Amino acid sequence: MRKHYLDNIRWFTVVLVVIYHVFYMYNAEGIVGVVGKITSLDVQYYDVYQYIVYPWFMPILFMVSGISSKLYLDNHTNKEFIKSRTSKLLVPVTIGLFAFQFIQGYVNASISGVINSDELPPVGKVIGTILSGIGVLWYIQLLWIFSLLLIVVKKIEKGALLNIGRKVNFPVLIALFVPAFLMAQILNTPLIVVYRFGYYFFVFLLGYYVLSHDEVIEVLKKWSLLLLAVSVVLCIWFCIKYFGDNYADKPVNRSVLFLSYSYFMCLALIGCFAKYFDFANAFTKWMSTRSFGLYVFHYLGISAVGLYLAKPGLVSAPLAYMLSLIAGFGGGYILYEIISRIPGYRWMVLGMKKKKS
Repeated sequence: MRKHYLDNIRWFTVVLVVIYHVFYMYNAEGIVGVVGKITSLDVQYYDVYQYIVYPWFMPILFMVSGISSKLYLDNHTNKEFIKSRTSKLLVPVTIGLFAFQFIQGYVNASISGVINSDELPPVGKVIGTILSGIGVLWYIQLLWIFSLLLIVVKKIEKGALLNIGRKVNFPVLIALFVPAFLMAQILNTPLIVVYRFGYYFFVFLLGYYVLSHDEVIEVLKKWSLLLLAVSVVLCIWFCIKYFGDNYADKPVNRSVLFLSYSYFMCLALIGCFAKYFDFANAFTKWMSTRSFGLYVFHYLGISAVGLYLAKPGLVSAPLAYMLSLIAGFGGGYILYEIISRIPGYRWMVLGMKKKKS
């Protein structure tokens, strides 16, 4: 039976990611690589939205990906798994860079100033522009690497960890925060801070070996509201303590408060969605089948509005936010509907061999 709550977590989280990137594009916290503050406000209090969602929305996607990997491997071989993940994940972030994402790279490089830099030779500008096209695709980059590493781990542990994971109870789930915290301290790239190999690989494996078991999900469903209440308290504490600081880099993103909020909110939401949102209807199916396309394409519209309208001051700040939101969702869905219908090209950009109904 399909676990509809996993589909609902995916599309719900992607929607939050799109909204996040609108605020992120015009943030007043000094996070580089975007247009930045365009208002005359002394403090952009609404930027708190970024602090509310950033600690957990990518970890929960990696957890769900771990669970989904287990469900896929229950009915497929390791070879089929790697072939599927390579087509779905690696192709868009390699071939797709030259087939489409270089456009995103040009916009990103223009916003950051790489295009107009006098310090870079032409070749450096071209390389920088292409690599900038990776953008939000860093997530599927890591997911492909984790998928390969998972097969290695499986060959080493030979099913022992799955048997252990099935028996995990609520106190053990709480205690697993300790290794999650420790893994978050290692394998972090210094410049591109989204590449957190240690933390994201841990939560991916947590999804595969622990959260993929129905017995563990029943535990989370039982304690979901308590976990949610604790997470809300941690959220408020985190926002009060760190608002105005760079939440995406050290020391904030390696702090106990950041990671405890991240970890327990992920568990709370998985439990709540499994308990209250394990269903499918016409709306959820429509959102679910397009969530990957929305994730891949949404940032182009947001960043284009930022570069061509907001940065030169051609529109007011409120209008820039509104147009960015519309471009994020509208542009994302429209590009997906067009490209997913073009044979061959949809494989290069989305890793799709056939249009999904």
